[in-house]
Amino acid sequence: MNTDDPQIPQPELTNESTDNTVLAENSAMESKERESPKSLTPSPQTEKDEAENAPKPQKSDSDEDISSLKSQEKTLISQVKSLEAQKQGLTEEIKTLQERKIQIISEQNQEIEQSLKLMVKEGLKELEKQKQALEMSVEQLERRRDRIREEMRTTFAGVSQDLAIRVQGFKDYLVGSLQDLAAAAEQLELPTGETWTSSPEPIFSSPSSPVNVQFAPQEFEGQTQKIQEILEQYRKNPDYYGPPWKLRRTFEPIHAERVQNWFFSQGGRGSIRSMGTRLQNILIASAIISVLNSLYGDHSRFLILANSPERLGEWRRGLQDCLGISRRDFGPERGIILFESPDALVLKAERLIEDKQLPLVIIDETEEQIDLSLLQFPLWLAFAPDPQQMSSYLY
Repeated sequence: MNTDDPQIPQPELTNESTDNTVLAENSAMESKERESPKSLTPSPQTEKDEAENAPKPQKSDSDEDISSLKSQEKTLISQVKSLEAQKQGLTEEIKTLQERKIQIISEQNQEIEQSLKLMVKEGLKELEKQKQALEMSVEQLERRRDRIREEMRTTFAGVSQDLAIRVQGFKDYLVGSLQDLAAAAEQLELPTGETWTSSPEPIFSSPSSPVNVQFAPQEFEGQTQKIQEILEQYRKNPDYYGPPWKLRRTFEPIHAERVQNWFFSQGGRGSIRSMGTRLQNILIASAIISVLNSLYGDHSRFLILANSPERLGEWRRGLQDCLGISRRDFGPERGIILFESPDALVLKAERLIEDKQLPLVIIDETEEQIDLSLLQFPLWLAFAPDPQQMSSYLY
């Protein structure tokens, strides 16, 4: 302790003061003990007041977290319910779509079955029609076969009579022509005897030279070279794809011989012995038609006479095939005209001649009797059947 600090005087303790102090303390303790039981048992009113006056407890952070979790739980539950409702709606929609799909597939299957049934039914109808048409064609061919056989049995027996009738008709025609010739000769002015004696050259040729009697006029002497060139071209250089009205088929020497004989020997007016089939006859007629068309062009007309529609149809098809023409070339005012009756043909030919046209009359070989009025025209061609063989187109 520093000696320089001021010293505080200490009170002095005596026995009396000590005793007084002890007594005071004891009395204080006693008084506290007397008061302590009352203070340990408070009254109900005191507790109530203390409870009311006591401060209220505050919410903690954990309570806020719990409330937020509860709200999230409610939100999730509502979302789950919404998703379940959507799931149920989608499931129902899928079921509806599947049912609709099944219904559409069944409807399409029914439509396909109906279409197939309809197609099969129409196909069967078409086949039935074709079958009926074929049966009708077979029946017609059978009837035609029977008719041909019947005609073959009867025609051979009466062929001589038919020939006799035709020869008699031609004889009558010749007699009439000779009578007309005699009448015309009587009207001629014959030369006098002086003319005969003054003639420096003999009129008659040597009897040793052969005499070629030509009753038909030589109508085509001026075009001989051109006709021969055309026929030679058809024979050696056939043009199967040539222009219309030109021969498009193979032309054999036998065909060329008969065509040349008709042009140059018969003068375009006479008959040709049949080739045995109508197609071969049509080939010869086509060559003649082609030559005349080359010579006279649109001024030539060709009139075909046959006594049945079937034969006329065969002529039409054969001429189309040989000449490369079409159906438009057949008709009353066209290049080729088809006739079943000779009377109608004669009237048409007369009108054509009046119109300065050149008609060629072609007579099918099945014409048993030839109308003499057909022979008055400048050009006519008749196919005469061969008595030694039966034509394959005679039906």
